[in-house]
Amino acid sequence: MRPVPNIRLHIERLVLHGLSPLDRDRVREAFTQELSRLLLEQGVPESLAGGAHVARLEVGAVRPHPGASGESVGVQAARAAYTRLAGGGEGR
Repeated sequence: MRPVPNIRLHIERLVLHGLSPLDRDRVREAFTQELSRLLLEQGVPESLAGGAHVARLEVGAVRPHPGASGESVGVQAARAAYTRLAGGGEGR
């Protein structure tokens, strides 16, 4: 069993366009939970090794299917963020 890293995740602002205030809260909660899960299960990306600080992370547009729940939008956005942190997608 590998040791669990000490991770401090602070998201100052999550920009969400086109969502109702209720959906924004659901998206924010799901985003935080999914990103935390990915960091624990898949590991901390090299880009964050040694206590690195990421001032801004653009994940691009998240395009949920019509009628998607706030939770599913948050999960999709968190997976896109993790992919970017891990070096996938377009440059930061």
